[in-house]
Amino acid sequence: MGHTATEEAGSGGLTATEHRLANGLRVVLSEDHLTPVAAVCLWYDVGSRHEVKGRTGLAHLFEHLMFQGSGQVKGNGHFELVQGAGGSLNGTTSFERTNYFETMPAHELELALWLEADRMGSLLVALDDESLENQRDVVKNERRQRYDNVPYGTAFEKLTAMAYPDGHPYHHTPIGSMADLDAASLEDARAFFRTYYAPNNAVLSIVGDIDPEQTLAWVEKYFGSIPSHDGKQPPRDGSLPETIGEQIRTVVAEDVPSRALMAAYRLPHDGTREADAADLALTILGGGESSRLYNRLVRRDRSAVAAGFGLLRLAGAPSLGWLDVKASGGAEVPAIEAAVDEELARFAEVGPTPEEMERAQAQLEREWLDRLATVSGRADELCRFAVLFGDPQLALTAVQRVLEISPLEVQAAAKARLRPDNRAVLVYEPTAQTDAAGTEEEEAAK
Repeated sequence: MGHTATEEAGSGGLTATEHRLANGLRVVLSEDHLTPVAAVCLWYDVGSRHEVKGRTGLAHLFEHLMFQGSGQVKGNGHFELVQGAGGSLNGTTSFERTNYFETMPAHELELALWLEADRMGSLLVALDDESLENQRDVVKNERRQRYDNVPYGTAFEKLTAMAYPDGHPYHHTPIGSMADLDAASLEDARAFFRTYYAPNNAVLSIVGDIDPEQTLAWVEKYFGSIPSHDGKQPPRDGSLPETIGEQIRTVVAEDVPSRALMAAYRLPHDGTREADAADLALTILGGGESSRLYNRLVRRDRSAVAAGFGLLRLAGAPSLGWLDVKASGGAEVPAIEAAVDEELARFAEVGPTPEEMERAQAQLEREWLDRLATVSGRADELCRFAVLFGDPQLALTAVQRVLEISPLEVQAAAKARLRPDNRAVLVYEPTAQTDAAGTEEEEAAK
C-alpha cells in the first residue's frame, strides 16, 4: 500500500489519506474523532451512461440486487445486520456512478467493511432467478411510484431525452424503461457484475472515529483477496457542442395541479471553473426565495407559486441548468416565459450585484460545509472527487474554487449559455378535467 496525506489551504483543517491495494481498490481515510461514529462509502465507477440501448436501467437494477444477499449473507441480511448494530445504510444510482454507504457506531466499523467486501467478492453465489425477479418487480414499482404515477414525475426523463440526442450515453435516465427492465436476463446481470463490480473499478472511503492502521488492516483482510477485472470498456463519448443551437419544445397535457414551465440548459462540465461560475449564476437567478426569478415571478408578478433554477453537475457530459416554475391560478406560460427571458437577458447584460455575489457564494459555501460536516457526507464527497476527477483531496478545497470566481465570470457564463437557443423546454398544461376542477374550486372560494 502507498498513501498520501495533505492539509491544503481552504480545507478547514480536514485531511485525507489515500491508499491502494494490490488488486486496484483505492481507499481514502479521513479521521474525525468528534463523535464515536464511522461512515463507509463505496463508489463503483458505473452508472446509466455505461448502459447500451435495450438494456437501460441495469445499473439501477443492480443497485437493488446488491441488497439481496451474497456468499455469507442471506436474503435481507445486509440491512438486518447493519440496523441491528445501530447503523444506517442505503445505495443510489446516477448517470455516472453507483454508491453504497453505511454509517455505524465506531466499534461496528469492521462489520460494515466485511459486509461490503462479501458482496463485492461473492454476490454471484447468491444471485439467482428468484432474486432477479424480486428486485425487477421492486424497481418497476419504484418507477410507477416516483415517475409514472405522480404529477410532473416524468419531467426529468423527458427533458434529459430532449437535451441529449438519441444515442448519447446520457439520453436515458438511471431508472430505465419498463420494457428494458423486463428484458434484462440473469446472464445480463451476472455479466454486468463481473464487468463493473471489481475492486479496481471502485473507491472505498472511510471517515470518522477510526484508527487508520487498524482500518487499513481490516480493508486488506476483507478486500485484499478479491480479484481485479480488466474487461471494463470506457463509457461512450459524452461530449457535445457547448450549446444546443436551437430551442427544443414539448407541450404535455396531463392531470397535473397547475401549468408548469420547465427547461434544461446545456452548461459546462463539472470540475471546471466555468461550471462553478454557472452554479453561482443559477444560484443568484433561482436559488431560493431571495433569487431574482422568485422575486419576479412569485413576489412581484404573482404568476407563479414556485420558481427555482439549479445545476445538475455532470463530469462526462455537459451539465444541465434546470429551471422549474409552477404557475399560479390562471397565469399563462407564455407570460411566465417572457418574464424569465427578460430576467436572464438583464442578468447577462449587467451581471450580478456585489450583494448577490456575496450571498450566492455564502450559500454554496454553506452547502459545502453541510456536506463535509457529517462523516457520511464527507465520505461521499471524497469518493466523488476520487472517481470523477482522480483526486479525493479536491473535495476538501472545492469551496475555495467557488469563492475565487469573479462577477465577470458569472456574467459571462450567463451570457454564453442561458439563452433561448440553448434550452429544451417542457410545458405542462393541465387536462380539461383538472382545469374544470380548478375552476370549480376557484368559484367556490369566491
